[in-house]
Amino acid sequence: MPTQPPAAPGERRLATLEGVLERVTYANEENGYTVARVDTGRGAGDLLTVVGALLGAQVGESLRMEGRWGSHPQYGKQFHVENYTTLLPATVQGIRRYLGSGLVKGIGPIFADRITQHFGLDTLTIIEEEPKRLIEVPGLGPKRTKKIADAWEEQKAIKEVMLFLQTVEVSTSIAVRIYKKYGDASISVVKNQPYRLAADVWGIGFLTADKIAQSVGIPHDSPERVKAGLQYALSQATDQGHCYLPEEKLIADAVKLLQVDTGLVIECLGELAAEPEDPDGDPGVVREKVPHSEGGEPVTAVYLVPFHRAELALAGQLRRLLHTDEDRMPGFRDVAWDNALGWLKRRTGADLAPEQEEAVKLALSEKVAVLTGGPGCGKSFTVRSIVELARAKKAKVVLAAPTGRAAKRLAELTGAEASTVHRLLELKPGGDAAYDRERPLDADLVVVDEASMLDLLLANKLAKAVPPGAHLLLVGDVDQLPSVGAGEVLRDLLAPGSPVPAVRLTRVFRQAQQSGVVTNAHRINAGQHPLTDGMKDFFLFVEDDTEEAGRLTVDVAARRIPAKFGLDPRRDVQVLAPMHRGPAGAGTLNGLLQQAVTPGRPDVPEKRFGGRVFRVGDKVTQIRNNYEKGENGVFNGTVGVVTSLDPVDQRLTVLTDEDEEVPYDFDELDELAHAYAVTIHRSQGSEYPAVVIPVTTGAWMMLQRNLLYTAVTRAKRLVVLVGSRKAIGQAVRTVSAGRRCTALDFRLAGPRT
Repeated sequence: MPTQPPAAPGERRLATLEGVLERVTYANEENGYTVARVDTGRGAGDLLTVVGALLGAQVGESLRMEGRWGSHPQYGKQFHVENYTTLLPATVQGIRRYLGSGLVKGIGPIFADRITQHFGLDTLTIIEEEPKRLIEVPGLGPKRTKKIADAWEEQKAIKEVMLFLQTVEVSTSIAVRIYKKYGDASISVVKNQPYRLAADVWGIGFLTADKIAQSVGIPHDSPERVKAGLQYALSQATDQGHCYLPEEKLIADAVKLLQVDTGLVIECLGELAAEPEDPDGDPGVVREKVPHSEGGEPVTAVYLVPFHRAELALAGQLRRLLHTDEDRMPGFRDVAWDNALGWLKRRTGADLAPEQEEAVKLALSEKVAVLTGGPGCGKSFTVRSIVELARAKKAKVVLAAPTGRAAKRLAELTGAEASTVHRLLELKPGGDAAYDRERPLDADLVVVDEASMLDLLLANKLAKAVPPGAHLLLVGDVDQLPSVGAGEVLRDLLAPGSPVPAVRLTRVFRQAQQSGVVTNAHRINAGQHPLTDGMKDFFLFVEDDTEEAGRLTVDVAARRIPAKFGLDPRRDVQVLAPMHRGPAGAGTLNGLLQQAVTPGRPDVPEKRFGGRVFRVGDKVTQIRNNYEKGENGVFNGTVGVVTSLDPVDQRLTVLTDEDEEVPYDFDELDELAHAYAVTIHRSQGSEYPAVVIPVTTGAWMMLQRNLLYTAVTRAKRLVVLVGSRKAIGQAVRTVSAGRRCTALDFRLAGPRT
């Protein structure tokens, strides 16, 4: 189905068409372009195809559409909609169908039938003007009656916003978010302060806000527009992992983005820097000289305020923890290590290697320490040993990891409770933590696994919550991809001149040497091609054609691995793709894998949202941080399974990896993506029994050593590569280009307090 309408034929006159929207065949959530079928009342069940601007129209609604008639070579006669208005149905049958379509939360076909039987043609007037009378209908109690009345009002208000936004092609889900953010002030904000949308509403970037601003008459060279563009350029940089941009690069990026004079950009940047925060609390920028991340002359760094504050605060808190005279584990200052390690050997039944011993001593005697190393080098056993010794001295040990899967693994390893960092800190709506410097954690030793995933903002929140005198141990593999969020915290803590003591485990243990997964992870990290001949747990299916490689990846994940190894294709097998787009990208593979693993069935409810279909049993992932959802927020990368889907209440429920049931209203489904296949970046911190990795020349620009290394190290038992030897060679040879722009290492080493 095309994503854009065919060219409107000739100079045809505007025509009007009325009909009931029966089904949506295709909807592009990005621009609102829709292909739908309407019943024009001609009888005989004939439905007409309409295409175009049907933003926000719901199945079951009666529409009056303005547009032009045309013809599609494949789909025949079509009506090209340019704008529409909603008409309320005028017959009892129409009202019943309208209400039963799922349009109003709390009313499904059964209640629609009961309500229309009771009120007949007056039904919609009653809901509009006397909603309390709905309680007269058998089975409708006060709670559901109020819910229906509220949903009716909200739907009316959202529709008004949608119709206003129709001219600038803003998607349905974004219109809903605008309404939820601003309520009755929505249209006023959109008209008068459109650039606020980019800062306030998730899913609206500068480009969408700019399009809206132009449509409401804000000049191209308005200082408001230039300042919003500068902040957008910095925000884009943080999305790519940078904490700041060098001033010259920021100015160049903004000139290119905004198509305005360099002088105007420099002037507006100066104004933003002079007022770090305006009265509305919108972040300004901070300028500061810092060393260049690649060495050489210092640069003028430009930060968004939250990232500058977090970098200063994190460095300050780590130095305070390191240098405090307090010690919540004083028993390890003068411990007889031979005796302690002898007790540990009797407890665990195994010796520690010399570098593992060093790590144990470091973690228990230093206030902040880092433990790093690759797979098979004994990080897990070292952590278990540290925890065992600390608990033997009655220390309060707190264990955490950035993801639910990693926290579960840490709990299994140590036999103690572990949680995600977000849950540990009890993050609240807005992102503030219940635990901070004023109210620190009750802990003597805090151990955080998979620390390569810690971004600057989360690491800062964590460090603030560690009480003075407690010990903080960060454990992770610094050779993996850096965090999805801004910063390179683990790498900065390990940088030359860092005051944070660290141990790097390098020896691969004999048992791990038998594993093809471990062997090849280290080969890849050393720039060598992985070995695939004669391996029992590491395979290569050669396929040079990218499209064929995508299809083969699906076959391997959904059928071949389950058949040969007895693994569950949904729970145990994870496809990890270098990129999202393309025939072997996570987006395409998700559609094919869903078809293979969770196909549509008449007895399984489903919800179509944009170009995706959600079904009970689907494997899904959260794609943004949402502090409002769940007990302590639901975060980017959280994975779960859809366990229920209710078309009447317009809600589905996801059981996450943390065993928390999280409800999603249908208008929130753009926060979820399918997770049968995920990008390698999104897989950080998770481990799976088996991973399948398409490595094709179609992902050429993304193929780097740390990307392939990260993907391989996600597997516990089995790795299957699918693709071309040439692409694998490219990935192994290519060292990640350039460091992220961060200054945490400089601040850690510096004299500031």
